[in-house]
Amino acid sequence: MARHATPPTGRLSVDDWIQAGFTIVAEEGIRALKLERVCAYLGVTRGSFYWHFDDMASYRAALVSSWGELRDTDRQVFARLREMPPRERLSAMVESFISPRHWTLERVMREWGRTDRAVAASVRAADKRVLNAARETFRDLGFPPEEAETRAKVFFATGVGFLHLSGPRPDSATVHEWEQFVDFMVKR
Repeated sequence: MARHATPPTGRLSVDDWIQAGFTIVAEEGIRALKLERVCAYLGVTRGSFYWHFDDMASYRAALVSSWGELRDTDRQVFARLREMPPRERLSAMVESFISPRHWTLERVMREWGRTDRAVAASVRAADKRVLNAARETFRDLGFPPEEAETRAKVFFATGVGFLHLSGPRPDSATVHEWEQFVDFMVKR
């Protein structure tokens, strides 16, 4: 998800509107996602909005769908990770968790999901893929199925916890702490 340093100029695409929504939600929270705010951010009138969307409900649905597609793309990387040794695979998953590209947006979408069923469903679907990949990785490390399940859940829950406990952007200390955590999780 490329964020615009400044709003785009010229004819806007649906993606411009989606990116603007992501930027506003990530920087100001879901309550700021209002038609007037998005139009002001992009420097356009309401008519431009209605050229692309029927109403705010369809716009929000487009944001959720786009976020889900973005997460699906990222999670597909997990399928390609199977070629890596399991310990390296866990580190690559961590990189996905703390990618600056998603750091703030991930937290916001989880919060939004607490009050919106469609967002919650999208978050759950993405979470399920991560849990499955983590479970498989712990099995590949030789842990029995029940223990692999527990370790996958702890690994995932810790990742979500890191999102909520850290500042607005991951830093080198966060990366170091994660690597220490991965070392801890693979120990017998």
